Amino acid sequence: MPFPRRSAPSSLVTEAFVLRPIRAEDAEQDYAAVMESKEYLRRWEQTSWPEDDFTVAANRADLIRLEQRHRDGVAYTYTVLDPTQATCLGCVYLLPHDATFLTKATITPVAADDRWEEVDAAIYFWVRASALANQTDRVLLDTLRRWLAEDWDLDRYVFVTSEQFTQQVALIESTDLQLRFHIREPDKPGRYLAYE
Repeated sequence: MPFPRRSAPSSLVTEAFVLRPIRAEDAEQDYAAVMESKEYLRRWEQTSWPEDDFTVAANRADLIRLEQRHRDGVAYTYTVLDPTQATCLGCVYLLPHDATFLTKATITPVAADDRWEEVDAAIYFWVRASALANQTDRVLLDTLRRWLAEDWDLDRYVFVTSEQFTQQVALIESTDLQLRFHIREPDKPGRYLAYE
């Protein structure tokens, strides 16, 4: 089901990075970031993705799908680029609460009276491994919070991460965001944590 807002912001430009909708032509830049970060992305995904034999061509196929979903307003994916737009620093994904994989998950509120169906969007993000040392992930999270509050027509959204990706859990928990939901996807070994 599409988001309430059919037209997402076209981009965000800051001193630290540029966010714009991901395109198939980003495949090589994105692939470099993915493969550099594969060890922690496997914890983030709780799968074997990206496999050691993952290719640029397979990545391009993924990006074609993501680009189409973005264009259709079904889910939004932004590439995070350095200010020169020469290097991919990561990705940001905005998904509706009723995305197919979430409808198959068991979602448990931390507070008994909380309701997942009241969440407009689930936000996932990652930053390439070499950008973690200068806290690009913290800058991105802070920027996303402002951008979502100011430029998106969303009443309620949560930031979601894998409990196995302890570095990102620690980052989120160092802010004033509070744990609201536990998400358990079928066939995944651990939970995902949703913060608001």
